[in-house]
Parts: sequence; structure tokens; C-alpha cells
Amino acid sequence: MLRFAITLFAVITSSTCQQYGCLEGDTHKVKPSPEPNMHECTLYSESSCCYANFTEQLAHSPVIKVSNSYWNRCGQLSKSCEDFTKKIECFYRCSPHAAHWINPRYTAAIQSVPLCQSFCDDWYEACKDDSICARNWLTDWERDESGENHCKSKCMPYGEMYANGTDMCQSMWGESFKVSESSCLCLQMNKKDMVAIKHLLSESSEESSSISSSEEHSCQKKLLKFEALQQEEGEETR
Repeated sequence: MLRFAITLFAVITSSTCQQYGCLEGDTHKVKPSPEPNMHECTLYSESSCCYANFTEQLAHSPVIKVSNSYWNRCGQLSKSCEDFTKKIECFYRCSPHAAHWINPRYTAAIQSVPLCQSFCDDWYEACKDDSICARNWLTDWERDESGENHCKSKCMPYGEMYANGTDMCQSMWGESFKVSESSCLCLQMNKKDMVAIKHLLSESSEESSSISSSEEHSCQKKLLKFEALQQEEGEETR
């Protein structure tokens, strides 16, 4: 049954990608395609907007540098904080759905991707004792002639830079992400996203300013079914 759910997700992914393609960033493909040999970001291996060789940069911990951006300007990230940072990087670089939220003013960027409150709270908890010097990772760095990032301000704990998970999610990547009012119609950067994606990409919920109770109920019902299938699959493989 779980295999059926995954197959259904692949069909949804395929039809969505034909409509949206990929973002227009320097590492993005024009259209998503399978990448069976990914080193990281394997959530998107069935249909990826990044090439497998890009993920080599994320495959070893600690991650030092991705493209021309260093992650360790205030010291190495803890493993838990690094894992969340990877999830965000993987979504932006590799997700075949990211272009659904393309920024109309800059087509290499995303805008208002709905994240689950629980994801943002867990991300904040994982990083609050790590240090950071740029509140907005897109705009608050000093860039040298080669484009590499340097601190303009002093390093401080994430827990001081951001008030809470909501503040971090809605500030760290500028306007790329927003915290959703829903606990289901939002992304968690894991396999559960296949349930939310189907609803988020439907015309009825696209860019809706409010979430209807019927959409929320339908999503929650399908999420519970998906979780039961995952648990069943896990028990079968023990």
C-alpha cells in the first residue's frame, strides 16, 4: 500500500513538474528528472531539479561550504542544526515543487512556501545554541569579489538572533518561507509532504489567503492514512 502511495506521489510530481519546471538558479535543471545516485536530498531522487553531483557538497558532516557560501562563519553547526539546514537547502535546490512558489520578481528564488509550525519550532530548537552572524542569509552577508560570504556583524546564538521558530522561518531566508496556519497543508521536508503537496498544488487551495475546514479535514484524513501505511510497511520489514 505504501508503494502505491509513493507511485501516486510520483504521478502528482510528474504532472506538476510539467507545469512548473524548475527554478532558474545556477545549479537548477530546466526540468526535473530522476537522480538515483544522489548523495543527499534523496527525498527528491525520483524527480529532482538538481544533479546528483551537487549533493556531494552536503554528503559529509560537517558541511563547510555549499556553492560559494560558507556555513561555518561562526563555527561549525551542530549535527542537529546542520540537518535542518540541509533540508532547506535540498528543498530549494532539488525539489520539483519549489517552482510552484517562484518569486515573480526573481525567478531563481522562492516566495511564501508554507512550512509547518512544528517544523519551524523543531528547527529553532535544533539551532538555538549554535551561532550565526546574518539574520537574513540572502541579504545580510558581505560578499567578496568571488561571491563568498563573510560576516558583517558579530556572531550570536540563533536563540538571540531570532525570537522563536516563526521568526526564524520567516526571516532567515527573507520572504522565501511563511509559517502556515494549517498543521497539514504545509511542508515538513519529509515523506509526509507528499500528502500536503497534492492539496497545496490544487487550484482550489493555490495561494489561498485562508484555509477551508474541508481542505484541512481532507488533508488530515489522508495524512493519518499515510502514517498508518508507513507504520505497516515498517512492521513488515522488521
